[in-house]
Amino acid sequence: MITTKEVEHISWLARLKVNEEQLEGYAQQLNSILDYFAQLDEVETKDVEPTYHVIDVNNVFRDDVITPSLSQDEAIGNAPKKQDGCFKAPRII
Repeated sequence: MITTKEVEHISWLARLKVNEEQLEGYAQQLNSILDYFAQLDEVETKDVEPTYHVIDVNNVFRDDVITPSLSQDEAIGNAPKKQDGCFKAPRII
């Protein structure tokens, strides 16, 4: 069972401002979601074959073929900043 204290902690971690009324509402919503998952755990799935997609999906492979592409000048043509034929990005650290 999720308490309002736990919802308050989660909202603090997510940097969300939540008032007391919302804390109670979110706790109820999270608890009903967890109750639904508990119901799903009770479903007998022993004879059900595991699936990864609702519909049968197969990967379609193709041969790698070299095709004409943009030249270096065309590729960086619209770049806001460039240096020596390369994209120039701001320092992050």
